[in-house]
Amino acid sequence: MTDTVTLTGVVATKPENVRTNKGLTVANFRLASSQRRLDRVTGLWVDADTNWYTINAYRWLANNVANSLEVGQHVVVTGRLRVRNWTSGDKKGTAIEVDVDAIGHDLAFGVSQFQRLKAAVPIDQAGASAHDQGFDPGVSDDPAQAGEGEQWSTPLATGDAAIEVPDDTASLESQTARSDADKVPF
Repeated sequence: MTDTVTLTGVVATKPENVRTNKGLTVANFRLASSQRRLDRVTGLWVDADTNWYTINAYRWLANNVANSLEVGQHVVVTGRLRVRNWTSGDKKGTAIEVDVDAIGHDLAFGVSQFQRLKAAVPIDQAGASAHDQGFDPGVSDDPAQAGEGEQWSTPLATGDAAIEVPDDTASLESQTARSDADKVPF
């Protein structure tokens, strides 16, 4: 049985984007989720204990996470909870991970801008549209189901990374805080 959870918290580590031997793109980072409570004695709000989670995103979502999130940003995460016990020499512990289904900025703490990206298609099908080929960006994010021909783990070539930008916001790219050199290339 899979437990689906929704968490809010702060991005605590820089999202790392890696590619596995089989070509699966994976991004992960640590999320700090703290509760605030009212101290009835002093009448002040105080921070309670912090829960720490490892957040894992796969395929197309991994690229977007690595290119969109920075340390210190507040996010909302929905995904499948996994709790694993680990042992390393004399040390034992429990790892709590969330495989992301959806993630975004928590707008209770600021504003965000959204840019829709065109889907990547395999090189052998570059002439056809994603709709013609029946590609579905909602493909299962289960890493065990990843194959070498997985279209959503295929990076966009630099010239193909077109962003659908309305004419009135053509200068939007120049307004962004992060340069293209800072973004993950795949």
